[in-house]
Amino acid sequence: MQQEDRIGGDETDLDSLTNAHKFRAQFSGMVRQRAYIFDGDGKYYNKEWDLAEGTGKEFCWYHIELPKGNQKLSQSAQHLIDALCPPLKLQDILSLVSNGPFCGHVDGALVFRVNSPGPASSSFTFKVAARITENSVITVSLGRVPRLGFSPMGQSLLSEVPSVDSPSYYRGEQKERSGIVIEEHVLEFLLTMNHSEEADNPVPSSVSNLVVHIIDTHVDQLQDVVTKLEIELDAVELEMDRGGFAMKKQMLDDRRFPKLHLNLQRLLQVIAHGEQVFPRVKEKCSTKSWFLAEDINSLEELIGRLRRLKENVGFIANRVTAIQAGLDSWQAEQINRKLYYLSFLSIIFLPLSIITGVFGMNVGGVPWTGQDKPELRDGFRNVMYICLIMLVLVLSCFGFPALYSRIASWWRMRAMNRSWSLNRRSFQKRSNIVQERRGYLRL
Repeated sequence: MQQEDRIGGDETDLDSLTNAHKFRAQFSGMVRQRAYIFDGDGKYYNKEWDLAEGTGKEFCWYHIELPKGNQKLSQSAQHLIDALCPPLKLQDILSLVSNGPFCGHVDGALVFRVNSPGPASSSFTFKVAARITENSVITVSLGRVPRLGFSPMGQSLLSEVPSVDSPSYYRGEQKERSGIVIEEHVLEFLLTMNHSEEADNPVPSSVSNLVVHIIDTHVDQLQDVVTKLEIELDAVELEMDRGGFAMKKQMLDDRRFPKLHLNLQRLLQVIAHGEQVFPRVKEKCSTKSWFLAEDINSLEELIGRLRRLKENVGFIANRVTAIQAGLDSWQAEQINRKLYYLSFLSIIFLPLSIITGVFGMNVGGVPWTGQDKPELRDGFRNVMYICLIMLVLVLSCFGFPALYSRIASWWRMRAMNRSWSLNRRSFQKRSNIVQERRGYLRL
């Protein structure tokens, strides 16, 4: 019996290991991995994923793209463990995958990361981390980073002669343009890009060139997001100028601008992380003998670009705040208009409520009710006197400030007119004296 239980337990363990292996295979298939080797003379080759370092002038680059989806941070760490262990240790994995800014040496290698803590599925969540040694670089990014990789020359769309789909007319003759036809949606996409394609990337000749290239692509990615936000805001402002009640109501119901403001705050957080990390990267790389001086200057220029980008994002946040304030004022105006209609209806029904209130009093002397007893005859009149006195008091309380302001303004105008008439009389008198003496009027 115990042997059967042991066999059943072994089968259960085998099934769990098989399921775990299948899950890990599916889990690792979601990650994209790229490996390059550079010869140091401007050429590169694709290589297998062995995490080996280069020798001599050669250096290797291993890049991992984590999937953008609703996944936990522990799942991202599992991705890196499957791809990088061994030879990397757990402390190396944690330094690459953790959230927040970091720059320091881990197990003899320079590690920096700019990982925002937002949801991985958001377009405003960025994760870029790198582990740098003298002959190898390992990078991790969340999703695809434009222009980060390399592709063979001659495949770039930007180096081709463009053409439109419709033929051109010249001197009444129809001529076909030679070149690649560019569709409209492709042009719209290219206009939002602030960089070239992967085929136009210069091949790095050293590890320092590669580090500058990685940081440069990260800044370009942030710039692309800012450019798209500016184009989106321009379109929204145009729609608000042309649109009517339904469109503005839809924007308020969708909470479009509060969500956009929250995304801008996430973007500012990523830029702030870069402002903290990249100066420290430049400081630590300046002490390395294999890091070129010209690349130090390039890092300084990228830090300046990041600061200017932060100012631009601040301007966009102010535009979003102004648009939201305009929508709020429009909504308040709509509410005030509805309240005006409601008050107008209350004015219409106010006489009816007064009449019903008067004839519903439990006092004597109410007309047309048959209450003709002598001791109750003056009750209705006394109540009317009390109501009239209260009405006079209320009207005086509300009307006295307005009456006082009118009297005060009238008194000031009278004083000003009196002073002006006196000055005018004195001026005429002096001018008459000057004319009699045939002299000049002294000003």
